[in-house]
Amino acid sequence: MGHYLLMLVSIILVNNYVLCQFLGICPFLGVSKKLDSAVGMGIAVTFVMVLATAATWPIMRVLNKFNIDYLQTIVFILVIAALVQFVETAMKKMIPSLHKSLGVYLPLITTNCAVLGVCISNIDEGYTYLESLVNSCGAGIGFLLAMIIFSGMRSKLEGNEEIPSAFQGVPITMTAAALLSLAFMGFGGLA
Repeated sequence: MGHYLLMLVSIILVNNYVLCQFLGICPFLGVSKKLDSAVGMGIAVTFVMVLATAATWPIMRVLNKFNIDYLQTIVFILVIAALVQFVETAMKKMIPSLHKSLGVYLPLITTNCAVLGVCISNIDEGYTYLESLVNSCGAGIGFLLAMIIFSGMRSKLEGNEEIPSAFQGVPITMTAAALLSLAFMGFGGLA
């Protein structure tokens, strides 16, 4: 049990996919203006990460068995794309307001390198099926945490008249993202 807890803390704080490994930056910057959109995207990405891992881990065993592991990236992308279509359809039917607020970023989960990165790193690290699921869940929670914190930061920065005009908009957003990333680098000694 302690091993899995250490994995969770490590992937959420120490090796956060967005803030430390710089994967999944597009939705991180694009959907973090509003808290509800950021939370929705974080939950959707977490869900897709866990589902993608649940599907790709056994598929990789089959690819290895037939010595066609060179197809890993293509097969993983196809699986992720199918899962994202499933999530998008379900969200459109069950939560249309969130579906609308996420807009173009929801289908972009298909090309979110964090989702593909988690699936591939689970294989590369040699994790068992359960370890892969825990790692994926932690990566998703870390993504969600980064989205929530950054959304809070952006809400404080938006419309702030104390920010010089040259820094308003994209420059202050990038500066805030860099500072948040630096803050997460401080967790480096935990795991």
